[in-house]
Amino acid sequence: MADTPAPASAPGPASAPGPASTPGPADKPVRRIDARSLRGLAHPLRMQILELLNLDGPATATGLSERLGEKTGTVSWHLRHLAEHGFIEEETGRGTKRERWWRVVQGTRVLNTGEFSDVPEARGALSVYLHELVQQYYNRVIDYLNDDWPEEWRGAGTLSDWSDLRLTADQLEALNAELRAVVARHTPAPGTEPGPDTLPVIVQLQSFPRRPRGDA
Repeated sequence: MADTPAPASAPGPASAPGPASTPGPADKPVRRIDARSLRGLAHPLRMQILELLNLDGPATATGLSERLGEKTGTVSWHLRHLAEHGFIEEETGRGTKRERWWRVVQGTRVLNTGEFSDVPEARGALSVYLHELVQQYYNRVIDYLNDDWPEEWRGAGTLSDWSDLRLTADQLEALNAELRAVVARHTPAPGTEPGPDTLPVIVQLQSFPRRPRGDA
């Protein structure tokens, strides 16, 4: 096991092959991403937009364009594309005809890469999606390391890895299920007001097999 504590200036620090998912509360609907919706999502800017809406809540095209350094018209086009494929929706009762607010459609998104092995037309989209997803995970860690945190948060998180496990495929699936269950137990119920001392927390889990390398 390797456990890398947070640097002195920072505190310790959604998915890939196998089922990939964006966790949601247990009572939220589950959406399995098919080939059509995958092609609608698999674009770097659309994935950045969806990430911002997912992490920071509803926003307008103007607000998103300022954060992303893109033209408002470009962001608006991608927002409509995401809405067409059911990833986001307009927040009714807010904004104007000229300035619409968008939010993520709540639920758990699940993508199983094995379902696309016999769908050649989806392989390009799958590659774009997975590479962008890994880049998002990397960027989150870098942002966390570069930020300046108050004393109580320094060392609260961790960057860890364990490389001494030897498991069967079934055991690896069981391990991931147990870890997801732990996160679910710590996930607040819908409508729960966050406490005054809380901050949003991201849990990134990456567990995968590795082919042995060497002379044998």
